Amino acid sequence: MNKALTVIALAAGLILVYFAVLGHMSRSGKAPGLLEGELSPCPDKPNCVCSERRDDSAHFIEPLPIADVPVADAMQKLEKIIAALGGRIETSRENYIAATFSSSLFGFVDDVEVRADADARVLQVRSASRVGRGDLGANRKRVEEIRRLFLDE
Repeated sequence: MNKALTVIALAAGLILVYFAVLGHMSRSGKAPGLLEGELSPCPDKPNCVCSERRDDSAHFIEPLPIADVPVADAMQKLEKIIAALGGRIETSRENYIAATFSSSLFGFVDDVEVRADADARVLQVRSASRVGRGDLGANRKRVEEIRRLFLDE
């Protein structure tokens, strides 16, 4: 019985160390940025969503509509929402925002990127984990919360 508990405790400890190392690894790096003027596609992992690629149904999420609001105003509003949700703006340009969100437990870093598409009157959005494979739907939930706050104001 003691041997089984020791093995279980050791396995649990190794799992915690593994997640701590992944969390630390995710702190290095940066958002992929724009690729030929668009947000980068999601990798073949479930921890990413992107509105830029309608043909990728596993990762697709609707863009944020901006209607008749000036792009600069929409981007400024979005920056405030990101900050209110605990995000940190890393890059802010006229038509592009890159922000990071960190999980509280292991410090996993997720990148949120937004590209203003003035012609389509939308904000294209991408949210992805830097490391690992799964995220328990955190990136999709985050974008939906951003959408809710963006449309409510």
